[in-house]
Amino acid sequence: MSVEFAPKYHQIEQALRVRVAAARPHDPVPSEAELCEEFGVSRMTARAALQRLAADGLVYRRVGRGTFVAPPVTQRRADMLVRFSAEMRRRGRRPSSRLLGAEVRPAGPDEAARLALEPGADVVAVSRLRLADDVPVAIERAVFPGDLRGLLDADLARDSLHETLVRLGRAPAHGHASVDAHPATEDDCRLLDLPPGSALLVERRLILDRDDHPLELTESRYAGARYGLQVAFSMDS
Repeated sequence: MSVEFAPKYHQIEQALRVRVAAARPHDPVPSEAELCEEFGVSRMTARAALQRLAADGLVYRRVGRGTFVAPPVTQRRADMLVRFSAEMRRRGRRPSSRLLGAEVRPAGPDEAARLALEPGADVVAVSRLRLADDVPVAIERAVFPGDLRGLLDADLARDSLHETLVRLGRAPAHGHASVDAHPATEDDCRLLDLPPGSALLVERRLILDRDDHPLELTESRYAGARYGLQVAFSMDS
């Protein structure tokens, strides 16, 4: 007769999965200290269980505040580009942004080529952390032609970049994107509050204006456990 043995952290993880499934988004999850007392384990074992839940997008951590039940994964149709804020509001979530940086700088070779600029021409670079219900979802780094310096006069933590572009006379019209999976870097993990080794969904897109002039070159690095793409398809006969 064989006896199956499950590591202690796995037992804690399974118990927490049951509790999380019955809880509401943003409900608190027991702390490491509370799990240590309840299950009679070390802090390292309790931390391992919580990290596995965080890696699956079931919980999120706030430094100094604790661990909480994560909202459901946000999904977007792959053939549509909807503004992040509008997308979150449509799903009943509260969008917000944190400005990471905004500057005018010389374009890199790839940026100049894709934005149809002269080598070394100026670009406006804006980096933001995008959040839903205060949970970090994506790191967004956007680059625009240098004649759009008026973007820097906007409140980039609150204002919609696309609405600001319209006010500046350059309305986004259409574009194309590529999506790849990448492991999170140390900086990604810090900004998105992810455990090491987490997977990211990385979208790189080029948006054109109504005159088909390149307008925006953006890389968005989504926490894979918190964001997904819905794909509609037909069968090839």
